[in-house]
Parts: sequence; structure tokens; C-alpha cells
Amino acid sequence: MDRRTMLGLGALTLAGLAAQARGEKMNAEGMLSTDSTEIVPLWPGTPPGGGVHLNAKITERSNDTDAYHDRFVTDIDTPLLTVFRPTRPDGSALVLAPGGGYVRIVIDKEGIEAARRLNASGVTVFMLRYRLPAEGWTGGHDVPLQDAQRAVRLVRAGAEKYGIDPHRLGVMGFSAGGHVAASLATRPRDAVYQQVDDVDLEDARPDFAALMYPVITMGEGAHPGSRDHLLGSNPTAEEIAKYSCERHATQDTPPTWLCLADDDDTVPPVENGMAMFAALRAANVPAEMHVFQQGGHGFGIRLASGKPASAWPGLFLHWGYSNGWLRDPSAAPG
Repeated sequence: MDRRTMLGLGALTLAGLAAQARGEKMNAEGMLSTDSTEIVPLWPGTPPGGGVHLNAKITERSNDTDAYHDRFVTDIDTPLLTVFRPTRPDGSALVLAPGGGYVRIVIDKEGIEAARRLNASGVTVFMLRYRLPAEGWTGGHDVPLQDAQRAVRLVRAGAEKYGIDPHRLGVMGFSAGGHVAASLATRPRDAVYQQVDDVDLEDARPDFAALMYPVITMGEGAHPGSRDHLLGSNPTAEEIAKYSCERHATQDTPPTWLCLADDDDTVPPVENGMAMFAALRAANVPAEMHVFQQGGHGFGIRLASGKPASAWPGLFLHWGYSNGWLRDPSAAPG
């Protein structure tokens, strides 16, 4: 089967899943029949900074569920991974962090839709439901990074079970999820929580990173909502420096792929994605960046349709192929 045929089948699969869910109402847990049911809690008990009593709430914000779903989750009591397995896995894997300004986590637009697209090209995806820093957790500034580190360690520890190569494990983040991913890429070994079990002996450094229109800085040009929900309305200079990812790129930062739009008026491109690219280059980290003229913020898969930005999944995949983390289905067997 050639690559074009395989990608075509992937598109048909995505279309079929979308059609099946159209018009469907969420059940009591906020789920649809097409959702993955393979759920992995991150922590064996109460997460770090616990004692918070929340009940996860999923809200549908689509005005036309006959056309698409657009859910988000808040009040996150149990951080978790939702596993999306491809029909033809290539052994690669991604921990995927959707965005939501650190006040919510979007499920469909930057989560399931991206996961299914990547599944179609053989990538196993672990969608991360990370805790939100302003929902009462002790040390709330660090809870997204705690969850991201634990997620990578958990996937690595279960590599055989998931059928993946633990050395071909990346992270992808969208918007505020891009800040989660960039924090993980630049601070994978920061001791932001105490070891809870043998899983925490695994390395939390991803092998590669992909940042989609990411929130990066907490300083000048920061996305105000993300900064306020992460650090509060009056962060100190030390806090701004600590949580500005562009200040922490080192030679140990994994190779990174960035994608954004020049007309993004929500997360300023120059101070965020472009600043991160400059920091990576200064640290001699292999990096690739794509800046589309049009796309705005939060285009994901569905909202990029019909625009040049819709090319991003293919560009990311080819970057992964060229570096050996992903497997090109059109390549001749070695």
C-alpha cells in the first residue's frame, strides 16, 4: 500500500468517526460513542499538592453539533491520559497537551481531532488532561509540569504494553498546552514533585517536541489569561523568569518543531513562538519553524481547513520522518 492510499484511508477513517458523532448528545460523563475508552490515571493516589475536592466538568460549546463537537473540561480532579491507538502503529508516540488558556482544556479541537489525524499516520497518541493551576492545588504553578513529567515517565514505563519505542516518544502542545510542552522540553528533570513509585525513575525528557502556536513567555508579550491563571495577577520578576520557556532552552532541550500564524492576535507570535525558535538556535538545538500568513490562533485541524495552515500535519510528519522518530509509510523497507 503506498503512502497516498494510506493517507486517504486515514482521511476516510477520520470522516467516518466525525459522521458517527454528529448530532450525538454527550452522556452523563460528557463522553461520545466515538471517544477512546482507554483511560490511564497519572498518579496511583492523590496527585502532588492534593487535598483539592473537584468533580471534572465537560462542557459542549458547539452551536451546531450536527457539524462538529467542541468540548472542554474544567474542575480537573484526576489528571489522566486518554490513549488513541493507530490501526497500523509505527512505534512512535506523542504525549499531546491541548490548550485552553490554563482555565480549561479543550477536548475535540486540539485534542481528539489532532490525535486521530496522527493515528492515521501510525503515531500512538496519549492525550493529556493536566491539572489547571488556579483550581486550588498547592504549588499550583507547577502542577501542569508535574503532570507532563509524570505522563512521559508513565508512557515510557509502559512502552512494551503500548507497543511503542521508548526512544521515539515526543510531546506536542497547542497554545497553553504549548507552554506545558515547552516547559517539559526545557525543564524535564526539574524536581517539581517527590518520587511516588518506580515509574518516576524513568526519564521525563521527550525525544522531540512540537509546539503549535504556543504560549511561551510570561514577560512582555505574554498571553494575559494564561499568565494570570498560571502565576496570578501580580507575578514576581523571579516567577516570570522561571516560567518563561524561552529563558530555559539549553543544549539538552530536545529537537523542536514550531508552527504558528503571523496573524495570531491572541498569543503574539514574535514574543512567543518566534522567541522560542531564536532561543533554541542560540542554544544550538535543532529546530524547524513554520509561520503561516493566515490562520489566527487555535486553528488546530478543523479550523485550518481550506487555509495554507492546513498543511501543518504533513509538515510535522515529514520532519519526524527526516529525523527518524516517525516512520514514512512510503519509504522502502530497510
